Amino acid sequence: MSGEAQLFFRQLISNPRQISALAPSSRALARAMAEGLGPHSGPVVEFGPGTGRLTEGILAAGVAPHNLTLFEMNGEFVGHLRHRFPGVHVVHGPAQAAPGHMTVPVAHVISGLPLLSMPTGLREEIVAAAFAVLAPGGEYVQFTYGPKPALTPDQMARLRLTVRPGRRVWTNLPPARVYRFRRA
Repeated sequence: MSGEAQLFFRQLISNPRQISALAPSSRALARAMAEGLGPHSGPVVEFGPGTGRLTEGILAAGVAPHNLTLFEMNGEFVGHLRHRFPGVHVVHGPAQAAPGHMTVPVAHVISGLPLLSMPTGLREEIVAAAFAVLAPGGEYVQFTYGPKPALTPDQMARLRLTVRPGRRVWTNLPPARVYRFRRA
């Protein structure tokens, strides 16, 4: 087992509610989440990078390390991410802190957070923080393991959002669906 997998499973055992996944995200899911990103994307934010699988996909799509900011609450993951991705800015803090850290609007916020396992109010706070840092026309990308987006129609109406289902990634464990949110 790789060091990354060991770190993931150690954290899963000690913090199952915080991790909320059976395995790290697959490379196929990372590619699906990074669709549309490239060298000219400008600043990109990632919420809940964990061991960095989605980060890997974002960088592989062509986003420059200095244009990527990660928000991670788990201290062990933060240390791992800082070592693994030099040049990427890693903030040890919650996604809701993004508006206080970002000095320029971003075109994309990519989220690996387990929103469906969080209380409704917290979900809305996280998504509101994403849209507080997004430029007009920016996109919030979230995946879920369930058959629906992480926000209810009422929540989307309150936040004035529209959602477009993206690819379903069958090779992820469990299979996941990507959703792309924008301001209505």
